[in-house]
Order: sequence, then C-alpha cells, then structure tokens
Amino acid sequence: MFEAELHLQQHKPCVVSQLAREFDTAIEIAIEELHDELVTFVIELDERLTGVLDRLTDSAQVHHVEGLGDGNFLVTKTSCGAYSAIERNHGILRRPNVVDANSRVYTVLFFRREDLRAMIEAFREIGTVTLGKVAPFEDGGVQLTARQHEVIEHALAAGYFEWPRDVTSDELAAELDISRATLLEHLRKAESKLLTDALDSMPNEPEQSTRSEPELPPK
Repeated sequence: MFEAELHLQQHKPCVVSQLAREFDTAIEIAIEELHDELVTFVIELDERLTGVLDRLTDSAQVHHVEGLGDGNFLVTKTSCGAYSAIERNHGILRRPNVVDANSRVYTVLFFRREDLRAMIEAFREIGTVTLGKVAPFEDGGVQLTARQHEVIEHALAAGYFEWPRDVTSDELAAELDISRATLLEHLRKAESKLLTDALDSMPNEPEQSTRSEPELPPK
C-alpha cells in the first residue's frame, strides 16, 4: 500500500476555505461520513475565534452544523466531489486533511497506480490538482476499546459500510442509544485503529506486481 498527497485548488467557492481565509488559518478536517451528495466532517478551530457557528449556519452549502465544544464543529454540507472521487477509485482518505485559504491537501492510501491516476483525473474536474509525495505507507497498530468494538461491529452487521449504505448514521445512533456525534467519533477512531493494524500486519516485502512504487501520473 502507498500513501500520496493530492493538492487541490478548488474552482468553486467553499465555506471552509472562506473560513480559513477570514481567520487566516489552516483548518483540519476529519471526514466522518459520505452520503449521496453530502459529506459530514469535524473541523477544529481555535476556540477563541468568534462567529464561526453563525457563518456555517448562514451558508447555503451547509445542511447541518453542531458545536461540539473546544472549537470543534460537526458539519454536514454539499460535497465538492473530491471525497467521492477518492472512495469510488478504491482510495482510503487518511484523517485529517487540511484546508487553507487557497488550497486543500488530501492524504490518500491506495494500492494501484491506476486508481491514483483516476482520482487525479476526477480532481481535475473540480479544480487544479498537483500530486505531492508518494511513498510506501508504514505505521504502528493499536487495539480497539470495548465500546469502539461494539459500535463498529454493529455498524458492519447493519450494512453501514456497504455502498450505498443500508443504514444511516442517525438510524445507527438510535439503535445504539447514543448521539450521532458520539457514534461518528467512535467509528472514526475505530476505523483508524483497524486500518493501522491491518497495514502493520502486511508482509514487509510486498508482491512486485502490485506493490512496486507507482509511476507518477502526468500533471
């Protein structure tokens, strides 16, 4: 498995980019869920900044926003298309990705160079894309907590990870008698740990046919 950085200058306006520009800061985004044409994520800002909730609430792009405290906000908004481009081309988006005033950086895991090229072509439909570093992915592994195991096991059995999903995050949260924000936080941490464990258990010498360093796609 390989890790690549994709740098995107999006053509159409985005409320998160506008926030980054207004407050002169880079904003970290942890993607929680992609559903239809909407994306749900958590953004983290300096808790001393004022007016963020009002700006998100007033944006026509935003369908739902919830303050989580300490400068964190759970946001559901219309997707620009980058996240679905990664998912449909068998990529795995690592958290967090970063948005600043002019561009955004996506860190993506992938196995096949043709999938990376397909992601880049899809990104070109929504903005100007530059391929950053490409390198083998290496990381250590950790174990799930009992609660994380319960949540992700229930989500898997209910079809949450199917495409399209068999159950929504709201329905899943109701079944587990927890809030949607809590559910998404458990899923985010569990997915990250499971991915790390899986990659850590892979052989050190990958097969030459599928794990050789990819050729960089043309820019």
